[in-house]
Amino acid sequence: MSNAELNELKQKYVAAGAASPATAFADRAENSEIWDADGNRFIDFAGGIGVLNVGHRHPKVVAAVKAQLDKVMHTCQTVMPYEGYVKVAEKLSHLVPVRGHAKVMLANSGAEALENAVKIARAATGRSNVVCFDGGYHGRTFYTMAMNGKVAPYQTDFGPMPGTVFRAPYPVPYHGVSEDEAIRGLKMTLKTDANPKDTAAIVLEPVLGEGGFYPASKSFLEKIREICDEHGMLMIIDEVQSGFGRTGKMFAIEHSGVEPDIMTMAKSMADGMPISAIVGTDKVMDASGPNSLGGTYTGSPTACAAALAVMEVFEEENILEKSQALGEKLAARFGEWQNKFDCIDHVRNMGAMAAFELVSNKTDRTPNPELAAALCKKAREEGLILLSCGMYGNTIRFLMPVTIEDSVLNEGLDIIESCLESLV
Repeated sequence: MSNAELNELKQKYVAAGAASPATAFADRAENSEIWDADGNRFIDFAGGIGVLNVGHRHPKVVAAVKAQLDKVMHTCQTVMPYEGYVKVAEKLSHLVPVRGHAKVMLANSGAEALENAVKIARAATGRSNVVCFDGGYHGRTFYTMAMNGKVAPYQTDFGPMPGTVFRAPYPVPYHGVSEDEAIRGLKMTLKTDANPKDTAAIVLEPVLGEGGFYPASKSFLEKIREICDEHGMLMIIDEVQSGFGRTGKMFAIEHSGVEPDIMTMAKSMADGMPISAIVGTDKVMDASGPNSLGGTYTGSPTACAAALAVMEVFEEENILEKSQALGEKLAARFGEWQNKFDCIDHVRNMGAMAAFELVSNKTDRTPNPELAAALCKKAREEGLILLSCGMYGNTIRFLMPVTIEDSVLNEGLDIIESCLESLV
């Protein structure tokens, strides 16, 4: 079917809140490129929103999924378990830097991982409250909607959110929130709203994802760890977007050396197959009773096969080194653009988790979300898939596969530069 025919079906049958505004439909993909239903080629700088760090259809992952399909597609691991689930758990328990011996629960999505992390924290502490941060994004289920540090579009139409979720400022010095001010705000939240003796956990992203790709400093994360320890609260780190090699280490928290009690992960864990994980200290993870965690499809055999293959690819193809090298290439080009264009400011990266601000005034750092939207639209017209994000909608973020070929990377960056020249 053509793009036009598929768009007719979309408008007729897909719920408006779930329908993509894009009019091109993916037909096939390879590493960092996608071809639509009409045969048009796109360079992918979005990676399925950070899901494809090892590229579209990595051959090793495709082979692992096909092999699994010839054996078992589904049994529900709570009814009859299978090797893939326990092997993924074993691998993650050695990879994830939580305190002490780690145990693992598998789920289907990032939101589901965060929901279960909170359930586990409540069971382990006997407390209800959760403290999250401005700009944080944790999912679209009801409790994770309440945890999100941004109202629109995630909460707008859905009525009252669940209670016992409290907010603190996230340190973004560029936008006037220093680390000291963020810590002071967190302590005030614990003083005036979320009594520590009733608070199960502090939940945060080590690098804000949807909130704008702002990394938390080592010292800030250390202070969060100290505050959690002081009050007997758990530290939950959300690595759904920053994990699996995006920042040049397997997980962004590793840059700080801080060990949380629980970590969540999902995107890029299985190269597009739906899977997520909650990994935590064994006593914490074992706190709830028998059959209290799980779901029909959690940790499906095919997704586990894909996840195991992804972890092999990381070892065999030096993905972490490639992520660092990609980040350096992006930083160099961003630096050139910052000097060339008055609208580009605050270029930054942690490995290949890279971004810059579009502003209308560098002196006042005035966000320009209209230019960000125009750039993404024009780039799409030129064959490049590009995403914006951020509290103000003016951040351009880069989530292309870490495995992107240099020639394709440079072609995509040239498209951005050409689009900027025509827009400003």
